[in-house]
Amino acid sequence: MGLLQRHILASVAAACAAAVGLFGFVLIAGQALRDLLGYVVAGQLDPATAARLLMLLVPFVAVYALPIGLLTGVLLVLGRMSSQHEITAMRAAGLSLRYISRPVWVIAWAGVALALALNFEIMPRAQTAYRVTLVEAVRQNPLNFIVPRTFVRDFNGFVVYVGERRGAELKDFWLWKLDTQKRVTGMVRARRATIALREADDRLILTLFDASAETRAKDNPEDFSRPQPIGNSDSLTVELPLDGVFRQMQVGQKIGFMTLAQLRARHAELTAKGEAASAVERRDLTRIDVAMSSKAAGSFAVLAFAVIAVPLGIKVSRKETSANLGLAVALVLGYYFLDALARMLERSPELHPEVWVWLPPLLYAAVGCWLFRRVDRA
Repeated sequence: MGLLQRHILASVAAACAAAVGLFGFVLIAGQALRDLLGYVVAGQLDPATAARLLMLLVPFVAVYALPIGLLTGVLLVLGRMSSQHEITAMRAAGLSLRYISRPVWVIAWAGVALALALNFEIMPRAQTAYRVTLVEAVRQNPLNFIVPRTFVRDFNGFVVYVGERRGAELKDFWLWKLDTQKRVTGMVRARRATIALREADDRLILTLFDASAETRAKDNPEDFSRPQPIGNSDSLTVELPLDGVFRQMQVGQKIGFMTLAQLRARHAELTAKGEAASAVERRDLTRIDVAMSSKAAGSFAVLAFAVIAVPLGIKVSRKETSANLGLAVALVLGYYFLDALARMLERSPELHPEVWVWLPPLLYAAVGCWLFRRVDRA
């Protein structure tokens, strides 16, 4: 590789790394705000655990940041070089566009290899570790589910509100019991309460003092024309189950978070059942086919973005960062729109959705090759 190609390689690699870092930061910030902020504010996660969970999110966001970052980096570097007539000078010196773009293909193929590793191994393992770590961290201090001056809806069938909390002591305690339609079927209020954890069955035991309770008709709890029975008690015990809370946080064996070996093993297991497979198992078999094809196609998208970015970067000839970022965002939105359309066919196995998920990267690669030939001939 000559000096000029090493210069292009270094420039594109630096721009791609910066773009991947930028998009990765944005994605990881959004994911952290959605998943972790509530636990951190409630004091259920210490800073060290929160930092570890953020690190485990990196492979997940890298799956999306890598192709977007490579596309943006190539557009930025080649757009700047074209606007400053560096590309024109190179071609005037007899260098072909294939020679000039060779460093981009080196980076793109390296990106494809990294994307394959992320999609099929690193990301699934990191996501499993992320959920396990989060559940265990919260399980170590489940009393912190009770957050003062907040309507806590983490408990299945209950809403809790506490005016003040000091350790295990609660003041101005409210509890609403809900039915399957989220209607209030009962309410308890207490001036003071204590909270304790029963680890044997993962339950919070609330002892209420100076409490009053109201019950409503189960068939029509919103009918206030009938009298609502109200009772008072000096001491009352309420149990809140935590198993539903932990179950919601766990991932289990979601198909999207399986490694390649797990996907192939599950695929072989379901295929062996043949006609004896249930409707759910046949649907899972389709989802596994789509997941494997989608992960492979998503990795190939790194190369497809590079193929379309090279001629566009040269042809658009813009050195403004905002313009190139806008073009990159438009291309990415178009790609994922097509990808979403292809994934919608997952409910129709007869249409072979595992084949259609390859349409977006192949389409972008085909358009990129066509543009590349036009620019090369110009």
